[in-house]
Parts: sequence; C-alpha cells; structure tokens
Amino acid sequence: MFTFTGAALMAALTLFVTAGAAHAEPQIAQGQRLWQQRCAECHAVDSDQTGPRHRGVLGRRAGSVPGYDYSRAVRKSGVYWDAASLDRWLTDPEKFIPGQNMDFKVRDKAERVALIAYLTSLSPAPARNSHAATNTQRR
Repeated sequence: MFTFTGAALMAALTLFVTAGAAHAEPQIAQGQRLWQQRCAECHAVDSDQTGPRHRGVLGRRAGSVPGYDYSRAVRKSGVYWDAASLDRWLTDPEKFIPGQNMDFKVRDKAERVALIAYLTSLSPAPARNSHAATNTQRR
C-alpha cells in the first residue's frame, strides 16, 4: 500500500490545484471573450440591464436579484444557479424554464463550458455549490 507523508500529500495537492487552475485560466479568458461578444448586449457584470447582473450568479436563486423585473416563470422556478443548471439554461432557456424571457441559446457545448467557467469566476467560492442538490430534482 502506498502512503503519503504530510509534506508529500501537500505537494501532490498543490500540484493538482495548480494544474487545475492553469487549465481553468484559459477557459475563463475564453468565456470572458464569449460573454463580451454574446451576453454584454443585455447583461452587465455588476448592474442590471435588459438582463440581470451576472456577478454572483452561481449559488443565486433564479429570479432573486432585488429590483430586477424577472418573468413570473423564472421567479417561480425554484432553480438555483450552478454549473449544471446554467448549462441547461444556456442550451435552451425556454425548454428549461417555459415562459422565461431570454431569447438566446448557446448550442456549442465548449462555448457553454467556457461561459460557465467565466460566470463561476465572478461568484464567491462558497456559493458555487451551495444549492447543487436542489437542482437535481428540477425538470
């Protein structure tokens, strides 16, 4: 059986985290470029526009930004935004939450992954997975 010493375990974890972060950085940059090209017409990072603000979206309940006029369907959806729910939303918002108002789809999976990586970078880490179990029961 192979065992790690404390120092070896920390070195392995550091290598793993660093490799993951290095892989994520280009994906976040690609997501930011895609967001600027496709999302910024209706959304802003820190303020509500035609669409609600995107900072802090992961972990947020859909339809919950104070003062933003969401569709009834989104307000009543019970969805909490995580990577899986954002992927379903970006794939086909109307199929995911019938009666919503966003008329935009991202058909390419790699582009959705990059956009979600960027949106994840705009959200505090503890919020990113706080409601994942809630969404597994949604549609």
